[in-house]
Amino acid sequence: RSEVVVLIRKLAKRHHSSALSQLASRVAAIEHYGAANGEDPFAKVRGLIQSMIEKLEREHEVEATEKAWCDENLAKTEAKKGELEDDVAKMTAKIDSAAS
Repeated sequence: RSEVVVLIRKLAKRHHSSALSQLASRVAAIEHYGAANGEDPFAKVRGLIQSMIEKLEREHEVEATEKAWCDENLAKTEAKKGELEDDVAKMTAKIDSAAS
């Protein structure tokens, strides 16, 4: 086995990533069958790695956008909650003063 495949498999185990495991399998297949066909296996491996990087960057952008949306809505919800708690405190004070 090549060092690249071993390294990618170690990364897959460490990060519990099925995508990296799949990449390692593809790289191993390309090294095995690509070399038999006389093609440059390194060009294909670089292409696979580049595709994986692009995919991960797209996923990161989606997750960052989702996190920003969640953070914004959480802040709005916390502000609204604070306002409502103030309203409850005022109403409770009014009820207490009316009851006395």
